[in-house]
Amino acid sequence: MNQIRVSELTKNYQTGKVIYEVLKGIDFSIADGEFVSICGPSGSGKTTLLYVLGGLEPYTSGSVSIFEKELNTYTDSEKAKMRSQDIGYVFQFYNLIPNLTVYENILLSSVLGGNKSKDEILEVLDSVGMKDFYGYYPSQLSGGMQQRVAIARCLINDPKIIFADEPIGNLDYKNGIAIMELFKKLNQDFHKTILMVTHNEDTTVFGTRTLHMLDGKVIKDEKNNQ
Repeated sequence: MNQIRVSELTKNYQTGKVIYEVLKGIDFSIADGEFVSICGPSGSGKTTLLYVLGGLEPYTSGSVSIFEKELNTYTDSEKAKMRSQDIGYVFQFYNLIPNLTVYENILLSSVLGGNKSKDEILEVLDSVGMKDFYGYYPSQLSGGMQQRVAIARCLINDPKIIFADEPIGNLDYKNGIAIMELFKKLNQDFHKTILMVTHNEDTTVFGTRTLHMLDGKVIKDEKNNQ
């Protein structure tokens, strides 16, 4: 089943009388269980594409289907429910609440998708290697540890799709590789569909497929050797 299907997608921004074409007639689909990297230089449109697919940005024309339903036909409440339960987000910046512990950050996120028990929260923290740090505050954690907590926050409501925007952009090489290995595990062992934006081609090898973007277009769509 195609969890995402995009056809002739365009996205424009207008400033005064000037129209900027950001996405220019994009076509592709993503099947259940794929790990797809969107790779390209700054300004290629990759983050805008991710935000459009996640329902965070409207699009100008074309078609976007999520879970086999046209995105424009979702009501606002349906979009909010989808974002809290069916889609998880991991960003370059961890966005943890500084005065809440690791456990409390996850608990707060779980309330949006349906309350989870303490055991369920500790289980998801264990899956990302952070169970022993559940009582710590974000300021007591390294960048790599904070990103693991952010991934746990994404996972707590068991999303079908994970959207990741430059998830290792703020990490050093060692921590970046560890996070990419974690994403690969989530894809292979937990069957999570992952769509990741990156400007670093070296990270695309962790996924199953790469969409190369340039100037608002997908210029190459290739399978990765696993």
